[in-house]
Amino acid sequence: MTVLRTSMRNFFAHKGRMALSAVAVLLSVAFVCGTLVFTDTMNTTFDKLFAVTSSDVTVLPKAAKSDDTPQNGKPESVPASTLAQTRQADGVKSAEGAVSSMNVTVVNSDNKNMGSTTGAPTIAGNWTHNDLRSMEITSGHAPRGPTEVMVDADTVDKHHLKMGDELRTIAVTGDFKARIVGIATFKVTNPGAAVVYFDTATAQRELLGSTGRFTQLNVTAEAGVSDARLKQNVSTALDGSYKIQTQKENADENRKGVGEFMNVIKYAMLGFAGIAFLVGIFLIINTFSMLVAQRTREIGLMRAIGSSRKQVNRSVLVEALLLGFIGSVLGVAAGVGLAVGLMKLMSSMGMDLSTRDLTVKTATPVIGMILGVVVTVLAAYLPARRAGKVSPMAALRDAGTPADGRAGLVRGLIGLVLTGAGAFALYLAATADKASDGSLVLGAGVVLTLIGFVIVGPLLAGGVVRVISAVLLRMFGPVGRLAERNALRNPRRTGATGAALMIGLALVACLSVVGSSMVASATDELDKSVGADFIVQGQQRIVPQAEKAMQDTPGLEHVTRYKDLAARMTSPDGKADDYEITAADPSYAQDLRRKTTAGELSAAYGTNAMSVGSDYAKKHHVKVGDTISVAFKGGSTAKLEVAAITDDDVAIDQGARYTSIETMKKYVPAGKIPPNEIMFATAKEGRQKQAYAALKKAMEPYPQYQVRDQTDYKQELKDQVGQLLNMVYGLLGLAIVVAILGVVNTLALSVVERTREIGLMRAIGLSRRQLRRMIRLESVVIALFGALLGLGLGMSWGATAQKLLALEGLKVLDIPWPTIIGVFIGSAFVGLFAALIPAFRAGRMNVLNAIATE
Repeated sequence: MTVLRTSMRNFFAHKGRMALSAVAVLLSVAFVCGTLVFTDTMNTTFDKLFAVTSSDVTVLPKAAKSDDTPQNGKPESVPASTLAQTRQADGVKSAEGAVSSMNVTVVNSDNKNMGSTTGAPTIAGNWTHNDLRSMEITSGHAPRGPTEVMVDADTVDKHHLKMGDELRTIAVTGDFKARIVGIATFKVTNPGAAVVYFDTATAQRELLGSTGRFTQLNVTAEAGVSDARLKQNVSTALDGSYKIQTQKENADENRKGVGEFMNVIKYAMLGFAGIAFLVGIFLIINTFSMLVAQRTREIGLMRAIGSSRKQVNRSVLVEALLLGFIGSVLGVAAGVGLAVGLMKLMSSMGMDLSTRDLTVKTATPVIGMILGVVVTVLAAYLPARRAGKVSPMAALRDAGTPADGRAGLVRGLIGLVLTGAGAFALYLAATADKASDGSLVLGAGVVLTLIGFVIVGPLLAGGVVRVISAVLLRMFGPVGRLAERNALRNPRRTGATGAALMIGLALVACLSVVGSSMVASATDELDKSVGADFIVQGQQRIVPQAEKAMQDTPGLEHVTRYKDLAARMTSPDGKADDYEITAADPSYAQDLRRKTTAGELSAAYGTNAMSVGSDYAKKHHVKVGDTISVAFKGGSTAKLEVAAITDDDVAIDQGARYTSIETMKKYVPAGKIPPNEIMFATAKEGRQKQAYAALKKAMEPYPQYQVRDQTDYKQELKDQVGQLLNMVYGLLGLAIVVAILGVVNTLALSVVERTREIGLMRAIGLSRRQLRRMIRLESVVIALFGALLGLGLGMSWGATAQKLLALEGLKVLDIPWPTIIGVFIGSAFVGLFAALIPAFRAGRMNVLNAIATE
């Protein structure tokens, strides 16, 4: 109890000093809990949706998959005759045919896409009784003919639609128009999909190209018949020719694809939370190290009156336990608030998430509490152990203990060894022959160099701070020299504080180098390889009517179609694997200039000919003239002669296997040939501007596709990489915020530690303004020290990563100097900001009281 009372007294006596460390714990725990609550809520939203939309038993085509995009643009379907057979099965109360397609685009009278902007699908289908499980008609009526459509209420609100508005639906089978006659509202949360309903005959004809087929059958069981029993009965009635699922099986399959996507988001965000925790560890270590140093005489007195080392050690750990507990409790609450904020943000972007589905599992606060408390206590262990080593004789000395030179030497040697090992690992990664092998070595190099720099930081602090000071602080005269000496007074503290900032900025620098190199490499590859003037593509395959509009555009020299189709290839050595075969027009050899290691690429577009990549040829000992067996999905097996081997040392179409569209047509039925994935066009000589304008106008009726020239394409690539990096920088911002708190805490505690010294300096003539400037300059030096180490380390990681990317065709190393310099200068402002409160408090000290401080 004595230890607990002492710990409580010390904790609340220094509550102001503990506050910033508690905030670091709070932020880290909040990010973890917020991520868990947010992803759990999204899973709950989809679970409810899939559960309520699934019938007791669902009959699907044998090849149907929830996440499978139909290769020909039309969903897999079953004949209408199957419906009558299903109704005859024992235990069936009712059965109805449903039509659904996600390969559609819906536009309004102004030709604006009515689909989601967040990647959620646009779903078109027929209105059935099963839809009443998840939706209710709140305005108008269900569609009754080919010119009527019903729309979900969320889409109506987002795009300001109203009854009577005309919508055009673009499907692979053609375009058709209908007017809104009804509005249906979801009974559960709609995550953002746009949904339109037609009558059954229209949906079959316009979405499937046939009035005698359904994409699935929804079967309802009679009272007392279980789903499993009904599935067995229906399967017997249909002779096992179809895919039959119970409600749970259907919901689980739909959930699986969403779950994989959510796991990517979840673990990525938790990774950034882990970085914030790592930075927070330095803050906590610094806080307790300085508190222990300031209480050396107090701890010595405790030891003199009988306290054992274990009791002193335990006292500090109890303080850490209190800090971790309070920070974690607040962090759990803040995490729920963060999750709600993320939901609101996603809703504003088009993905609707209702707080009614807010899911806080029991494990979430438990994980947050355990993580926050354990990390805090572990971080405080070294300072606590140091406190336990304080001898009773320390009570007779001034506060503070001399540094252990031997321990510092051992620490420095360990740091240098780890840094050297990490540098060697980075060298091995940069010289690796395969990117897959090098990536593992790169990961080891990143970890080792990071740990090594953290450990060796105090040794580096002396030299780096002196260099920075010589450049920046000497112009400030004696005040600048004082700031330099204060930063050098405790290298361990300066090193730990700088390391916290170093971690976040190292990751920023690394990702900046990688992102900039990717853009530069892709741009260089486009300049060298792409000969086409224009590129047309979208999130969906290009429908035939858009293809025709492009081919009819005046001013074009040629238009190239580009399709891909799954196939099973059997090489001459007898080994079979699944690949994508790229079928294109012969003009594609001009649109993308691919080097060959053997043969001529133009020959690959001949009859019964193809090309393979150099990696495939090397792996299977394939040479020009060999024959490869290609079993096309949905078609027959072809024997194709290898007419060319393309060089795989590229980024665009790496490993592609080319053949002609005419060859594909020989072995794949017309109804199974996929629409174009992308299309290329080249303008007639001297007519690029006119052709570009004409092509854009021709494609206006199809807003789901983008028309780009090479300049547009490069800019979009740059924008996409930039958006991804900005999102990552935003997540890393949490770690940088925690690092800033560390600088603030270090300065605040060092001001308290130097209270008497500050009083003496003020007494001999140092003005308040000079005092505040000294503390601000000290903070700037510490921040720039961390930035210099972080940016240097990050650029070395990024340069090594680029060497691995070069193996995948991204060969250009581009250092984004404006970003690097901007971050370095920004670090100086971070230092100034972090010093505002400590400098203000130091300036307000009473001189006599400060001098009298023990």
